[in-house]
Amino acid sequence: MKLPITIHEARLGATEFKVIRPARPLVHAVLIDHDRHLDTYLDQEAAQRIGGLWKLAASSPRSLVHLPIRGNRGPSRELPEDGTRQLDLVLLHHSLQFAPSHWKEVRGRLGPGHPRTVTLPGPGHTDEAVADHEARHYRENRDLFHQHLRAETLFMTGSAKLFRDTARHFFDVARNGPGYVPVHPSYPHFCTELHSNDGVLGNAREMHIEYCDQWDS
Repeated sequence: MKLPITIHEARLGATEFKVIRPARPLVHAVLIDHDRHLDTYLDQEAAQRIGGLWKLAASSPRSLVHLPIRGNRGPSRELPEDGTRQLDLVLLHHSLQFAPSHWKEVRGRLGPGHPRTVTLPGPGHTDEAVADHEARHYRENRDLFHQHLRAETLFMTGSAKLFRDTARHFFDVARNGPGYVPVHPSYPHFCTELHSNDGVLGNAREMHIEYCDQWDS
């Protein structure tokens, strides 16, 4: 798949950071913080593109992949409740050892960026690693997501293998959500999850990922 992105740079002291953003806004995508869990609502295009960005995070260990979505309007049937908030999302490789406390300053120093199109293997590509779900639960497993919250942004930190293995959740929503909802009018709910029982979450909350076809304008 071809994914249009913008590459931004920001310098903080002696360190330069590279931040990758989608070239076009992810209009129909929201991430809602419910304290004990996270809800993500996406249309087909946003799910497909976020799956690509998830894969890009796997192959870009020296970059932060930033999804600026916290200002988006939510689905018309899923308005945020009192006590919840919408968040941006940053995907990053654990080896980068980026301190989320620096994010607000880095974000404020980003330049206009340089457009680029990257080519990524599509969902189901034969070179894609096959997840070993039993191995996920071994004590020595280090392929776990860790989350931090800073400056209205959720940081998902993990390994390249972990990002590759879990991108399928978004492609699944993009592929199956549009066909499922119209033929199940009594329960038009197609979703998947990054679940605590999957063995992919370390210091991280569960993330519910749901397809939505009706959005506030």
